[in-house]
Amino acid sequence: MRLAVSSYSFWHFRGEPYPMEQVLDAAARLDLAGVEVLERQLGAEPERSRLLRLRRQALTLGLDLYGLSTHQDFVSPDAEVRAEQVRRTVRSLELAADLGIACIRLNSGRWKTITSFDDLMAAGGIEPPLPGYSNDDAFGWCIGCIEQLLPHAERLGVILALENHWGLTSRADGVRRILLALPSPYLAGVLDTGNYLRQGGVDMYAEMRALAPTAVLVHAKAYQGGGEWYDLDIDYGRVVAILREVGYRGYVSLEFEGRAPAATGVPEALAVLRAAGL
Repeated sequence: MRLAVSSYSFWHFRGEPYPMEQVLDAAARLDLAGVEVLERQLGAEPERSRLLRLRRQALTLGLDLYGLSTHQDFVSPDAEVRAEQVRRTVRSLELAADLGIACIRLNSGRWKTITSFDDLMAAGGIEPPLPGYSNDDAFGWCIGCIEQLLPHAERLGVILALENHWGLTSRADGVRRILLALPSPYLAGVLDTGNYLRQGGVDMYAEMRALAPTAVLVHAKAYQGGGEWYDLDIDYGRVVAILREVGYRGYVSLEFEGRAPAATGVPEALAVLRAAGL
């Protein structure tokens, strides 16, 4: 397995985005294998010339750019809203291709019937459907949108990597339902170790074990200084054992989500992951 870092670890959506150029320099100093790029840190419409400069910088630093973390939401009864989300995601695939990145992190989306993110976290990331609709409707919309994206993914050579996130994919069975509906080498899973909060006694290690065979990327959450939104006590020795059971040898991407400054929190989190065998 290859230990690496998400640029999100240096910026938690507060203030100006932390420059990607500085993220790459930091990753090289920390002797990491690569960087996962948070799309929002590139700005709304990054110029292709900048993307190519970042690609060159990573090459000269000996870093891989292995993932682009994107945001989309296919859970809407409005077909035009869903079509716009598909168009935005095609643009993300094109950005990934320009950066030489092999996969994008994909979200399913959620109902947004809980408007406050803090309240959503308190509910374990699970919310009720809109009146008159069901989760089956939402899965159908999501599967239909991803089906439209697959030809673009194949054309560009970039994998759509669906994460266990909030909403439809809060649990492993939701992720697997979508993956099984669209068998394709250009659709796979992302295993996030930290998205299991307050879910009514859910065994998060059993959930990870269910997702591990689908994963082309793993996110390792850490909370030095206390979590921005919540804390989880994650046994990374167990996580490493689960990944080894399925023969996973890909990137393990640190997503530092603590309140400690990134300058200290990121190295401390990496030390924990290395001690666990990564």
